[in-house]
Formats: sequence, C-alpha cells, structure tokens
Amino acid sequence: MGCCQSSCLTETHPEKDQSRPQQQEPRNHSQAVSGAGPDPAVANGVPSFSEFSLTDLKAATNNFSPDNIVSESGEKAPNLVYKGRLQNRKWIAVKKFTKMAWPDSKQFVEEACGVGKLRHRRLANLIGYCCDGDERLLVAEYMINDTLAKHLFHWENQTIEWAMRLRVATCIAEALDYCSSEGHPLYHDLNAYRVLFDEDGDPRLSCFGLMKNSRDGKSYSTNLAYTPPEYLRNGRVTPESVIYSFGTVLVDLLSGKHIPPSHALDMIRGKNIVLLMDSHLEGKFSMEEATVVVGLASQCLQYEPRERPSVKDLVATLVPLHTKPDVRNLLLLPIQFITVPSYVMLGISKYEEAPPTPQRPLSPMGEACSRLDLTAIHQILVMNHYKDDEGTNELSFQEWTQQMRDMLEARKRGDYAFRDKDFKTAIDCYSQFIDVGTMVSPTVFARRSLCYLFCDQPDAALADAMQAQIANPEWPTAFYMQSVALAKLDMHKDAADMLNEAAGLEEKKQRVGKGS
Repeated sequence: MGCCQSSCLTETHPEKDQSRPQQQEPRNHSQAVSGAGPDPAVANGVPSFSEFSLTDLKAATNNFSPDNIVSESGEKAPNLVYKGRLQNRKWIAVKKFTKMAWPDSKQFVEEACGVGKLRHRRLANLIGYCCDGDERLLVAEYMINDTLAKHLFHWENQTIEWAMRLRVATCIAEALDYCSSEGHPLYHDLNAYRVLFDEDGDPRLSCFGLMKNSRDGKSYSTNLAYTPPEYLRNGRVTPESVIYSFGTVLVDLLSGKHIPPSHALDMIRGKNIVLLMDSHLEGKFSMEEATVVVGLASQCLQYEPRERPSVKDLVATLVPLHTKPDVRNLLLLPIQFITVPSYVMLGISKYEEAPPTPQRPLSPMGEACSRLDLTAIHQILVMNHYKDDEGTNELSFQEWTQQMRDMLEARKRGDYAFRDKDFKTAIDCYSQFIDVGTMVSPTVFARRSLCYLFCDQPDAALADAMQAQIANPEWPTAFYMQSVALAKLDMHKDAADMLNEAAGLEEKKQRVGKGS
C-alpha cells in the first residue's frame, strides 16, 4: 500500500479481503476527546474510518480522470476533488493534495484520523485516507446534489426558497457546533462551495474544510475581501474567524449574490434590508425572520473577533426560525408532523439509486478473469486448444498448398512457447501467423492477448481481444479477455460490464445447446 502507518486505525479497506473476518472498528471519537461523541443517527450508517490503497482510489475515479473532477475550479484548483465509485457501488469524494503538501506522513495521518472520528448527519463525513509515497488523499461521503454555490448563484429552474435558506443556515451552524464540541473548532475557508446537498437534498458541511490544504499552507483561498481581518493581520485561523466566514455565508443566503462583507455591512447600517434581499425571492419571505438573520450576519462580520457570537449563539438564534411550522401545511397535519423534504424545497427530484446490473453466474473462465488470475486463464486456454476456431475459416485448396505449411509451423512454435510460458517467444510466433493474414484464428488472438498481459502490455492485450471478437462475435472468451485488459487499464466499470456480457453469451450458448 504505502509507507504510512497509524495507531489510530484498527482495520484496512474492506474491499481488499472479503474473506477476512470483520475487524474491530477504529476507536470512537468520544473515547479520545470529551464531548457528545458521534451522532447516533449516523454512526451505524457511515463506514468506519479506514485506510484506502492508491489502487482502490484509482479504480474508483477512473484513474483520476478529468471527467471525475468536481472541484469548483476544475483542473485549476490547487487540490483537486474527484467523485468516484467503489466496488461496493458506494459513491465517494476524493481530495487529492498537491505533491509535498504534507511532507510529514505521520502528521497527515494524525490530522486525518482526528477528523475521521467525527460522525454527524450535518457533515459529509470523512471515511478514509490514502498515504502512498508522496500521495496524500482524503476520502469522504459523496454528496450527489451539488453545492450551495451552484443552487444559489447558478440555478437553472428555480432559486432556493426562503425556508430552505433558513434550513441551510441552521444545519451548517449545527455542524460547526458539533465539530467545536468534539474538539475541532477550526474550519478553513468556510464558503458556499463547502456546503453540499445529499441525496435527500439536506444540507451538509464538507469535512474537507476541517483540514488545511497543506501543513504550512493558507487556510483561505477565497478573495481577500471575504477573509477575516485578523487572518490578514497574523495568518492564523481562530474559532472567531470561522464565525466571520459563517457571516459571509449568511450574506450569500440573504442576497443570492456573493457580496463583499464590507459592502453588506454598509447596506445593513443604512437599514437597506429590502435592497440586500435576493430579488429572485420576489418578496416571499418573512421580514421578521430576515431581520433576525441580517442582525446575526452583522454580528458575525464585526471587525473585532471578541464582538462576534459563539457557535452556540448561532444555533440558539437560527433553530427557532427553522423550526417554525410551514403555513402551507397547517390545515393538513398536526404541527409536530410538518416537515417539507429538502429536495422539494430545492425543486429537485429525489435521488434514487439505479439498481445494479444483475451479475450472471460465471464459468471457470469467467471466475479466473474476474480475479485477474492470468495463470488460471493460461491453463484454460491451453486445455481448450483450438476447439472454438471451428467454422471461422474457409480456405481454398490453393491457399492450403502455398502458405499454410509455413503459417501452421509458426503457430505450432507459438503453441509450444505458450504452453511453456515463454510468452515473448509466443508473441513473436503468433505474430508471424497473424501477419500472413490467410487464416484468422480467434484463439491465436486470445492467446497473444494473454501473452501481452503477462508482459505488462494491457493496451496491446485489449487490441487483440477485440480482434478475437471481430473474428468470432459470439465468443465469450474474447469478451472475457477484454474485461481483464480493461481492468489492467484501471477501467473497472467497463471491465465489469464486459465480464457480465461474456457471462450472458455463455448463458445463451448453453441454452442453445440444451435446445438442440
């Protein structure tokens, strides 16, 4: 895996060994830090914090493909965030730090483990890390419904309604309060991009902000106009700095725009609350509630840190606003049962996970390919010889007499080399046979494909497996060999699809055999 070890972990990534008995989970955060401990509502639903291998994360993110980048600045971001999917179909977000961002691997692991102990329904929880050579990565729950910035500044169908804005403010205040109570009062660069929405449309605070972008790096990457004044003076983040940043998020929620705090304060002092409010709300908000939120934002943005409220003050102010009953439902339900789902308030459809493609039972060849067991594949191809080549060639008598002798001799030498696992010689001999072009053998292409895999040439292996499919479009082995080559190229989703297709062809072949 890597060179990083930590005493805070008592299990490895579960995908590595399904046969291994269930190991003890990492120590609960409440055992190490006094506080409320993980939220019991989510403690059982979130994977325990663990170490991931770089291979696992490459497979999940399609080798860190640019298409998987979800960072707000795309490839220009200093530390990229990718979406990915594990073999168990769970979606993850992977933050990839720049080279040498954390040169001390022990410090990185300790910081990650500290954040990994936190579990709360208001957080996009950290579920693991990877430390391999110079690579430093964090793994978190993936939030499918984008960021607050997307819904607030770049919406397409409808803006966020007022009640949902209050819900966002309250949920993020609760997340900060929980983190603070658990010994993590610092949050780096809190902004609208750090607020995420899960599959139910509920707001969550990204766990990535609980760690700096590097050991000695900046805590704020946003425009200096939005940076706490004390940070500009001394470069240090304090709990009061987090409150200031929360104030900028409140201004975003009120205005629907990213207004510099100084400008927002000028509007508040001039009592231009209506001018500050988002015009897209079209007046559909409570002036009483808006006045309270504007007042709280003003307190958060005070120049002197000591004049700002605490996180508990934030929660105490916002919770009563958020829990007010929705007047639209007063005649339908008792007050204690009134809760409008977040996805409804966001104007999005409830996310439903598509059911996985049912996996067909695998033959010995399929099992070997699913395990990437090249030795077992080799034994099967040797044993099957050329029985699957029947009917793929129609040669004239002239072709037999002029070229077949030398060509078959080259194939025979290739077969001996293949049997004896002299794969480089086998490639040379099979290439002589193929280059003549008089006779097309899918088995030769499959065998040469396996030789290329043994020689760590998956691109060439994939090309040969595809040629085998062209020669015999219904041959399961051609698809199986493609699945192995795709897996070696870290294209695991395509590999799984190809494996399933091969199993389907075998199933079809068996049905036809039984019917005849």
